Amino acid sequence: MIINKNDENSISVTSEILKKGGIVILPTDTVYGFSGITGDFFTDKKIRLIKGRSETKPFIQLIANPEDIYKYTNDIIPQKLISKWPGSLSIIVHLKQELPEYKTQQTVAFRCPGDEWLRKIIAECNKPIYSTSVNKSGQPVLDEQAAICSEFEKDCDLIVLDGDKKNACPSTLVSIENNEIKILRQGSVKI
Repeated sequence: MIINKNDENSISVTSEILKKGGIVILPTDTVYGFSGITGDFFTDKKIRLIKGRSETKPFIQLIANPEDIYKYTNDIIPQKLISKWPGSLSIIVHLKQELPEYKTQQTVAFRCPGDEWLRKIIAECNKPIYSTSVNKSGQPVLDEQAAICSEFEKDCDLIVLDGDKKNACPSTLVSIENNEIKILRQGSVKI
């Protein structure tokens, strides 16, 4: 199924498909991304299969509100990073040990996206959603909606269109180790 982001029911249609374990291609505040709800649906494995991506390379997880990150970590996050949210900054944090859904992971990169439409979908899902660029592993990121549909329509439950994303910049990716901010990927947000 293909819909437009500006369709009246795009938020409800998208969130319902995600909540049922579907894989959706979404426009984000950076590039188009494969998304699936975190949790029991093995959506991460489905996305890896579509992309041909390694089991060891983790996905960014999108959250609805900046303060939601503290549901998942006890790390102290510098205010200069939190102040960049909502926005295209991904922050790798150490996970709380008592979270059963993350039993095999020690760290996760979270992002609170700048797109209000996307944050509403995440809030409707009531869980983070995975996000990873739309491309086959090792290939360039697809930035034209016609190419995205041609390549992946048969692999996904839904594609939400919002125009081409030519020259879109990925999120800036940082980690925090020993209270030091380390830039792992420079994107559009300057730290």
